[in-house]
Order: sequence, then C-alpha cells, then structure tokens
Amino acid sequence: MTVRAEDTGGRRRLEFVLNGRPVEVWVAPHETLLAVLHDALGATEVKYGCGEGVCGTCTTLLDGAPINACLLLGLQAHGRAVTTVRGLRGAEGRHPLQQAFVDHEAAQCGFCTPGMLLVAYVFLRDHPAPTRRQIRAALAGNLCRCTGYTRIVDAVEACAAAPRASREAT
Repeated sequence: MTVRAEDTGGRRRLEFVLNGRPVEVWVAPHETLLAVLHDALGATEVKYGCGEGVCGTCTTLLDGAPINACLLLGLQAHGRAVTTVRGLRGAEGRHPLQQAFVDHEAAQCGFCTPGMLLVAYVFLRDHPAPTRRQIRAALAGNLCRCTGYTRIVDAVEACAAAPRASREAT
C-alpha cells in the first residue's frame, strides 16, 4: 500500500537505524534530526543547545561521523545509521570512554557530555595515540558551560592511554 504525503498531513515516513535498532517515525519535512530524536523518539540524551550548530551539544553520529543534529533535517537520516551517546554503551556496560569520564569526574553538569563523548569516541577511533593538544583541538567544537575542560581532556587522555583492546571491547 502506498501512503501519499497528503494522507499524512504532509508528514513523511522516516526509517533509519538508531543505536543499532531500526526505527520508523512520521516527520514533517522541516523537522531537524534533533527534534526527531529528542521529541519524536524520546532520545533525551541528545540535548538542544544553541540550535545553530555552534555549541556541539546535539552532536550525534551519522554513519559513524559526528554531526550537529540541529543542522540536519530528519529526513536526511533516512536509510542511515544514527548513534547517540546511548549507542556507545555495550552489552557489558559503559564504553571505556564513558567510564573514563566517570573516573575523572568529567561529566560535571552533564549537559555537554553526550556531545563530548561522541566527538572523543570518533577522535580516538581515528587517532589512537593523541597528544593532549590534539585532544583539545578535537573537542574545540563542543562547548562546556562549566568551563571545566581539564577533567574532560584528562578523561580522553586516560582512555587513549588504556590498551587499545580494552577501548574497543564494547
């Protein structure tokens, strides 16, 4: 059966894989991926920050690459893989990077943490032995309102120093 757009109030069917699970949702063409994730699918771990792609708070992974979900239309995720910070958690619990954030008290107020974790995850995947300066540069697009970057950088550095096998175990 074909569903016509006028039969759905102009909404379109959007299908994608969210944190490893297929999802289907009807969305208005103008809705951002942030709105789809947060409001339609209840992925409250994706935070609304500036709404202009500046703060990095809404960072998610689209096919493994970090994007600002506030700048992407939801329909652009059709047929693709979207990962939120919940997707980092494996069957055995927290991802080692998440554990490093806990161990180093890097979560602070927690508002920027999901975006920081996803950017750091991709960065460590692509740069397994970074310098502290490289870590700071990689996280530059994610703003911390607590201004406590030291603990965040400490956590990423500690995770990078851990044996690679343990980082990739989850």
